[in-house]
Amino acid sequence: MKFEKDVDQTSLQEVMRVTDFALRHKLKSDEQLRLIKLLGTFATKQELLMNARLDSKIR
Repeated sequence: MKFEKDVDQTSLQEVMRVTDFALRHKLKSDEQLRLIKLLGTFATKQELLMNARLDSKIR
């Protein structure tokens, strides 16, 4: 039986392209370039979320 914690860990370990992540989160091109320089063209979702400078969605 999978617990919620196990499911979250699995999705965070998913490897994805930095450009796809940038499109999904509407990042500016300079932020996308910074992530590519930092992590390369592919990274785990956790690495991307921890290193991206995401704009606040409040207001």
